[in-house]
Amino acid sequence: MLNVDTDLTRCNTCRTRTTYRLAANTRMRTQAISLWDASAEEADYRGDFDRSDKVDVAIIGGGFTGLSTALHCAELGLAAHVIEAEHIGYGGSGRNCGLVNAALWLPPQDVRKQLGATYGPRFIKQFGKGPEYVFSLIEKHQMRCEATRSGTIHAAHAPSGYRELQGRFEEWQRLGEPVDLLDRQAVAELIGSDTFYGGLLDHRAGTINPMAYCRGLARAAFNAGAHISTGVKALRLHRENNSWLVETSHGAIKADKIILGTNAYTDDLWPDLKKVFTIIHYFQLATKPLDASASHILPNRQGLWDTAQIMFNIRRDTYDRLLVGSMGKVHGTTHKGLSQRWARKQIRRIFPSLGEVEFEQAWHGQIAMTPDHLPRIHELAQGLYTAIGYNGRGITTGTMFGKAMAQLLTGLDPAELPLPVSTLQPVRSAPLYSRLYQTAFAANQIIRSL
Repeated sequence: MLNVDTDLTRCNTCRTRTTYRLAANTRMRTQAISLWDASAEEADYRGDFDRSDKVDVAIIGGGFTGLSTALHCAELGLAAHVIEAEHIGYGGSGRNCGLVNAALWLPPQDVRKQLGATYGPRFIKQFGKGPEYVFSLIEKHQMRCEATRSGTIHAAHAPSGYRELQGRFEEWQRLGEPVDLLDRQAVAELIGSDTFYGGLLDHRAGTINPMAYCRGLARAAFNAGAHISTGVKALRLHRENNSWLVETSHGAIKADKIILGTNAYTDDLWPDLKKVFTIIHYFQLATKPLDASASHILPNRQGLWDTAQIMFNIRRDTYDRLLVGSMGKVHGTTHKGLSQRWARKQIRRIFPSLGEVEFEQAWHGQIAMTPDHLPRIHELAQGLYTAIGYNGRGITTGTMFGKAMAQLLTGLDPAELPLPVSTLQPVRSAPLYSRLYQTAFAANQIIRSL
């Protein structure tokens, strides 16, 4: 699926009950799915299938949601078993652009309007604290994930975008959140470019290496007592004597409860679940580390996303690589083709003094986009839950929902969840919209690369 030119060989980790360590020359994985996969300081993880008699909760998916659920379940005393078909962070978690944003793409006033007087304010408050909670886990478990806490910038791509940001700012001010409205000059100083018309600086937010964070969650969950099996595909789920039986490619396990944490990488394991969202692809290109001539670009290393209908993002990582991305797939490779021409043109447009750059890697992943841009919590059957439809906010949403799922399984009243538990409502037009979006995003790359 991904166009990654670099041929990388990375050691995986082996699992014993008392250690979490790098294994030499075992189960080698030769190709990285993203820059983050190739550069993460946290060790990769490989866990063999453990056919326990029964566990309290089986968790399908080894990304942010599944591993956060496993960590919090284990800390609450539940026997948790994560089943991952590929490797840790293989889906959207390891392909994320790494912005730890608060709340959703939607303005808070729209969230409150859609969720109502009870859930709206609760969701806004809890997910506004999402970055703080993510960074607290990073600190608690000493995750080596290149964390920065200098905020993120929501930049106005046009005067109309700035007017939209003014409305968001007024609402954040009313709610007492640490968000600043920046005029064109102020945002130019933070970005190192006068391309944008203003912006919002959200002091709650920051950036990370998302794959390293995902591996850090795996390490923390393991140390808390959770079992994690990788390279094991869940094939079927069915009830048996008031328990669940999870049939996998390596055998079956019994569980009292099941959490599906697959989000945009949901398959046919549960009927119609993958039809509740539209798949949106999002791609990134990363330059090779830049020299001192790039020191004026995002000097405080805030991540940036803009107000354009087809969103664009920029960030400079810990190693001075410049990353740019937008909606759509990678067309071509890291070094040639449409996407690298698009990326080169965007960098030249925004930072004309930088000169030519070389790209190190290119990749794309999938986003689960719901019709109203809000996530969902579904009870699919008795004791079977999923949190899904993150709309591009996987880091904080997956982490927070993982915590909420663990609390639900240990007695939390469903009425106290951040969102109401809802029934499955497939979006019948989702495949058509996904194809239309894919065409529009490819056309956008063509137009903006001319």
